[in-house]
Amino acid sequence: MKKTRILVAEDEPRYIWAIQTNLEARNYEVLTASDGQQAVQLAADAQPDLILLDIKMPVMNGYEACQRIREFSTVPIIMITAMASEADKVLGLDLGADDYVIKPFSVPELLARVRAALRRVEFAEGQAADACFEAGELRVDFGRKRVFVRGEEVRLTPTEYRLLCELVKWPGRVCVVDYLVEKVWGPGYEEGEKLIRQAIHRLRRKIEPDPAHPRYIHTRPGIGYLFALE
Repeated sequence: MKKTRILVAEDEPRYIWAIQTNLEARNYEVLTASDGQQAVQLAADAQPDLILLDIKMPVMNGYEACQRIREFSTVPIIMITAMASEADKVLGLDLGADDYVIKPFSVPELLARVRAALRRVEFAEGQAADACFEAGELRVDFGRKRVFVRGEEVRLTPTEYRLLCELVKWPGRVCVVDYLVEKVWGPGYEEGEKLIRQAIHRLRRKIEPDPAHPRYIHTRPGIGYLFALE
């Protein structure tokens, strides 16, 4: 059986050792990169199933590496950072990261985030191969995991794609925040409401004709979000 391949991009030896040792102990195949440029190259050549990406790295930082990887891959990316401000997290998510772990982190927390990210990929791959959803100028092709607006493909991150899929599964019905957080990110996220708000903002910018006046994704203050039926 093929091992799950994880790319660890980190320039601090102690973190590389700790992460690699614990992942390999759980039967993951681990590749390592010590700078952002090497991480981008390995992401293209080795096609990992998941990437753990440090932000402060030489040659090319994690933000730029994430942006470059998103040009050719939808692989889940978990940012590893000592920068815990909301602005830093938002920037990473805007550039295409799916999750973030703050240094110093516990091994159980990191492993839980890895498992959650991999489970989300398995769920997405299990969707019906021939199913599509269409509303107005929006089309979601579940089989190919692609989204189109007015016939042009829109590049969504894995998180944005999963969020959109959850919303269109229940058109015209409000999805509460806790439900969306658990389905899209998994359990255990204390800042779930903030994550959802940021992801909805990014998703609207990509699929709405006028993000300031949403046509598809509507907010129900204090409750959640719904995909509007026209």
